Amino acid sequence: MTISLTSVRLPDFGILGERPHVPAEIYDARVRAAYDKAGCDWLAVYADREHFGNIAFLTGFEPRFEEAFLLLGPNNKRVLLTGNESESYAPLARLSGLTVLLSQTLSLMAQDRSRFPRFSDRLGDAGIKAGDTIGLVGWKYLEPFEDEASETAYFVPAVYVQAFQRAVGPSGRLRDATHILMHPENGVAVTVDADQIAAFEWAATRSSLATWRIVSGVQEGDSEFDAVSRMGYAGDPLNVHTMFASASKGETVIGLRSATGRKLKRGDGVTTAIGHWGGLSSRAGLFDVANDEFLAIAKGYFQGLISWYETAAIGVEGGTLHETVVSTLAKSKLGPALNPGHLGGYEEWTHSPVRPGSNDRIRSGMHFQVDVIPTPIAVGWALNCEDAVVFADAPLRSQIEVKHPSTFKRIAARRDFMKNVIGVELRADILPLSSTPLYFAPFWLKSDNILVRDR
Repeated sequence: MTISLTSVRLPDFGILGERPHVPAEIYDARVRAAYDKAGCDWLAVYADREHFGNIAFLTGFEPRFEEAFLLLGPNNKRVLLTGNESESYAPLARLSGLTVLLSQTLSLMAQDRSRFPRFSDRLGDAGIKAGDTIGLVGWKYLEPFEDEASETAYFVPAVYVQAFQRAVGPSGRLRDATHILMHPENGVAVTVDADQIAAFEWAATRSSLATWRIVSGVQEGDSEFDAVSRMGYAGDPLNVHTMFASASKGETVIGLRSATGRKLKRGDGVTTAIGHWGGLSSRAGLFDVANDEFLAIAKGYFQGLISWYETAAIGVEGGTLHETVVSTLAKSKLGPALNPGHLGGYEEWTHSPVRPGSNDRIRSGMHFQVDVIPTPIAVGWALNCEDAVVFADAPLRSQIEVKHPSTFKRIAARRDFMKNVIGVELRADILPLSSTPLYFAPFWLKSDNILVRDR
């Protein structure tokens, strides 16, 4: 495989219209599927400001400032428990038949608790009673090898766990049910439908173009703040904080940090990432016009990215994809710092079938971050090219084309670009959501020079 640096202008893949919305009937179907799969009297889904993906997937609502619970019970009972501030925000939920109950324990400290001060009382008001079985969904779960009692290891604050246990009493049962939603192959929330894909594509387009405005617009003499200001932020909900970092050779580039007033200098390692609900894009490289040593490493990394895109497909085991990327990077004495690819969406990282030896298979509807972070890289350098894709079989692709033709048209144009310009042979079921699809400029001061595979 021969990789070269070539001048290629980023195409316009199509103008975005209004943001697509997920219909209420989709949320209804998701809730029914999750409740039926749980096989208990109640399914209780926890959320807070950082860990909101599950409740957003099920209802279209996510708590702001505080915590919340979605309670799904017998006879299609649907109850949303919120604190003081999210009570007025709850009407944005798109799940039909939803009852909102104020539970002021969920509120921030010092706020009024005089109306409904006891969380356990609100559980009773919702309909939970002694003897009931409850599946509790936290924001992640333990694997059996991590704890001998993983079924009762809840990633939910202990105060709420205790309240649920008291509510069902000794004759009831509480167990962890997070895997019902988040299992990396079979979780209800790890696959999405045509409407959600259209909404995520809209967001991923905006986040990728915002990232590219930073990379292509940065100038000598800029501070990091100056560089990030060019993203053109328009108020989209974020799934990560906005990242930008730079450092001189010999100093560590701390990729997760936010921008500062540091002035950029030639030869600096630079990295940035913008994430909206539906896709994060990240680019990292050198703040320079050329560097032969760095370019050689970047080409090896790019080969690893190509191996990801040309191996990943519906039905492929995560362990196979992991081994392919690892072995390709190893030819350039590189390796992935974390999992080479993971599930995302409302939250930037939920789980991943891509693990050493994993038998979990990629399924139609899975939303992925192609997140291959190479290591080791010389101190003071940075290297990354991350974008969002979704996997869709023929029926799902057909649904997208019929229901969201402009979305489908943009995706098709990106696929053509990746094949005909970048030289990557995508399987039919990989749909690039980013408008910078594998468009990677290792040198930010010459951002229209990107890596391509020679034919």
